[in-house]
Amino acid sequence: MAKITVSLIKADVGGYPGHASVHESLIKKAEEILSQGVETEVIRDFRVLATGDDLELIMNHNRGTDNEEVHSLAWKCFEAVTDVAKELKLYGAGQDLLKDAFSGNIKGMGPGVAELEFTERESDPLVAFMMDKTEPGAFNLPIYRIFADPFNTAGLVIDPSIHDGFVFEVWDIYEHKRVFMNTPEETYDLLALIGAKSRYVIKRIFPKKGSKLPADEAVAVVSTEKLYQIAGEYVGKDDPVALVRAQSGLPALGEVLEPFAFPHLVSGWMRGSHNGPLMPVSFKDARCTRFDGPPRVAAAGFQISEKLVGPSDLFDDPIWDYTRRKAQKVTEYMRRHGPFEPHRLPMEDMEYTTLPKVLKELSDRFEKVE
Repeated sequence: MAKITVSLIKADVGGYPGHASVHESLIKKAEEILSQGVETEVIRDFRVLATGDDLELIMNHNRGTDNEEVHSLAWKCFEAVTDVAKELKLYGAGQDLLKDAFSGNIKGMGPGVAELEFTERESDPLVAFMMDKTEPGAFNLPIYRIFADPFNTAGLVIDPSIHDGFVFEVWDIYEHKRVFMNTPEETYDLLALIGAKSRYVIKRIFPKKGSKLPADEAVAVVSTEKLYQIAGEYVGKDDPVALVRAQSGLPALGEVLEPFAFPHLVSGWMRGSHNGPLMPVSFKDARCTRFDGPPRVAAAGFQISEKLVGPSDLFDDPIWDYTRRKAQKVTEYMRRHGPFEPHRLPMEDMEYTTLPKVLKELSDRFEKVE
């Protein structure tokens, strides 16, 4: 079978109103630009979605990851959409476009990128997860549970095709290093790292050698771009995205979604400075309005073919209402802390927010205590 590539590239190019959602005019303009990419055969197919104030471009092609033409198309799209955002005076127009000109690859320019290149199977289900008001480490817990937790993924126990586990690629985003770890053998060492979600983030998941899937083809990927590292100051939360393949030698679709039944605490929310529950929502409910939140995750399901078959709005199901109610209760509880930790992030995580500017004004007033 031929190889196929799915690229999920997102950016905050203007909120409506404030940081709540994406105006429909931006989606229309993005569809117009990506349609040109189909006409010129840069991409085969696309979908434009929105989560919170983030515009999400999902593209299907056969050019591989990090392809200059595909990334150039996405950059052109974000620039055109930013022009519309500026005309409408939307909030933070072009916020995630941190560089002036495209230089061959959109990585390191502000937008988040998650791409998978893989050999097509008889049938390829894929889920595109999109988060708003949080950071890449928010994916650590659910990705771990999908691919390494037998209490979540029954296939790790009863399916011979995944019983041997997976390989985790983990990035140290402070030191710009990575490590590959095998599960279940190195599960405890893996947890020692990824529990520190602001520093160590899961980047990719690979099958093990001997699997019926190619060991060099990732089966899941998370965007790990950190906006403050690119800009040198706080310019907004990273709002990560991820692609996860499912079925036939991989966790089943239900196992891929199951971790999100627990609205775990993530960092971000208001001004990128607070901890709050991650609430799974349908795309129609992916608007962040309570204290600019709470953090949201939406899931678009596809079958991969010459065209993108979908999306299916996977969290648009009443079974998730219980999780949403729990997230609402946790939201209320955390908000009652006001400016106190643990609702507000610890000081080391506030370094690249606006708080240091406030504290600088107080620095000369401190007196030495004997």
